[in-house]
Amino acid sequence: MSKPLAGIRIVEMAGIGPGPHASMMLSDLGAEVVRVVRPTAPEAEYTMTTHTLRGRTTVLADLKDPDALEGVRQLLDSADVVVEGFRPGVMERLGVGPEESLARNPRLVFARMTGWGQEGPLAEAAGHDINYISLTGALHAIGPADHPVPPANLVGDFGGGSMFLVVGVLAALFERERTGRGQVVDAAMVDGAGVLVQSLLELRRIGMWTDERQSNLLDGAAPFYRTYRCSDGRFMAVGAIEPQFYALLLEGLELDPAGLPDQNDQSRWEEVAEVFAEVFERHPREYWTKVFEGTDACVSPVLTFEEAPDHPHVAARGSLVRRDGSVVAATAPRLSAAGATPTPDGGVQELAAVADAWSR
Repeated sequence: MSKPLAGIRIVEMAGIGPGPHASMMLSDLGAEVVRVVRPTAPEAEYTMTTHTLRGRTTVLADLKDPDALEGVRQLLDSADVVVEGFRPGVMERLGVGPEESLARNPRLVFARMTGWGQEGPLAEAAGHDINYISLTGALHAIGPADHPVPPANLVGDFGGGSMFLVVGVLAALFERERTGRGQVVDAAMVDGAGVLVQSLLELRRIGMWTDERQSNLLDGAAPFYRTYRCSDGRFMAVGAIEPQFYALLLEGLELDPAGLPDQNDQSRWEEVAEVFAEVFERHPREYWTKVFEGTDACVSPVLTFEEAPDHPHVAARGSLVRRDGSVVAATAPRLSAAGATPTPDGGVQELAAVADAWSR
């Protein structure tokens, strides 16, 4: 099957986190990705052994070596996209920044992945996911009432980072079809995280969200939108927001709605949650999974990464699969004409050979 980005050539300057993740997605969509790795970098030790790096051809290049630098310039001359995640100014100091590269290849999309962006007071500062989401309000909104909890690095690095870089690259490639010219994509995690919380900002604007954690509909305050411990120490996830789904939740828990406060009486949410918690703790997770299986109560087991690939729905779609002893995510989104199989790895090749092949 032909994938939508077949024929698109991408140079990925090796890094960690959202840059490689974005390049993985672009490769899954059919782009030919060449990953440039410093010979002495830690990345060289695990190149092609992690599934986040799948679908790449890897070349080793020390950009302080004039010959290697010229080889990378040749790659960029023939590339459609370059993905880099260095601090602002690093690519410029190496002589392969956007001004130089676009002068040589006006069709190039120069995609820059950073935490703080290419400009602003913190542009040159170090940071991690937790820092980027802390300045947007996203971190403040997550966790129990007494303290915020970082949601791993999903909101900044990947939700606000790699996903927005992919969107920017695709938009720039689409515009290039009209203008014939590439451009710079400034994908900053602090910007992306801000966009991710827009719906909460809207709820806040209309008085349906407060800045107090665990006091809102979707942050664990509502008894019908939180997790509950079972008798075996495992958990069930409950998302029965709509009245008809809430009724099915009560039916599965064998609770009489007449004996409970109104679903939307926020002043008594904790009282209801205590009742739900007591009922869930009567039985193990497997019991509750069977009770709610096939219903619209919006209740599901909270699975570990090890368990997830074996869930019937996840297994049927192949969303997560086991490969080489690891749990691996399949391609997403799925396009009808492309299939969901990741692009095969290209292995490690000589820089000069790849640059020569691309120049033809």
